[in-house]
Amino acid sequence: MNKITPLQSGDTAPAFSLQNQNDETVVLSELLKEKQVLVYFYPKASTPGCTVQAENLRDQQAELAKFNTHVVGISPDPIKRLKNFETKKELNFDLLSDEDHAIADAFGVWGYKKFMGKEYDGIHRLTFLLGQDGKIKHLFDKFKTKDHHQVVLDYLAAE
Repeated sequence: MNKITPLQSGDTAPAFSLQNQNDETVVLSELLKEKQVLVYFYPKASTPGCTVQAENLRDQQAELAKFNTHVVGISPDPIKRLKNFETKKELNFDLLSDEDHAIADAFGVWGYKKFMGKEYDGIHRLTFLLGQDGKIKHLFDKFKTKDHHQVVLDYLAAE
């Protein structure tokens, strides 16, 4: 089991091209041409913590837009599960499928976890703010799912 070593501020974000919930290709370099990008990794669509986190980001899209910030969520879920999550929760941002966890590996967020007595490798709930230059501006690693959006907005407001 691997201990995680997430990328840090100043590191160049790994380039990626992943399918979203509508089976459309989302390319990081294209997104960065228009806005900075908030990339948040979450373990599994439609689970309680992931739902709260996604709903709060959904509800704050107008605020995030004021800070020129585009949101993408990445999980190892298949596209069909992402589509169900988006539809059920009326999400208004891209959910990207990283089934082989290659992008999670590249960002350093895939590794050893312990949950309810089980030990396994999985995605750690971490969020990266990427500047338009493709570099990581900030790593959000201290938040609860219910206040994740506020931690991000507070950082953007202070920037």
